[in-house]
Amino acid sequence: KFRFEPKTGGVNQVFLAGSFNGWSESLRAMKPGEGEFSATLMLPRGRHEYKFVVDGDWCTDPECTEWAPNEHGSLNSVISV
Repeated sequence: KFRFEPKTGGVNQVFLAGSFNGWSESLRAMKPGEGEFSATLMLPRGRHEYKFVVDGDWCTDPECTEWAPNEHGSLNSVISV
């Protein structure tokens, strides 16, 4: 399960983009809930990189403890299954 908790109000939409969906910024919308957005995915075993797309802005998962550099000079969050 992926969770994103906005630090400020006013977030309209969050998408989950990663190596598991071709880095699509509009394919996997996260569901809004009380103070957070969430998405549950069944991922194959292995290491997967991802980011959240928050109202069009790409950001890493602030709760993630593993990171990987990307070709854009920033970091991706990493989850291992």
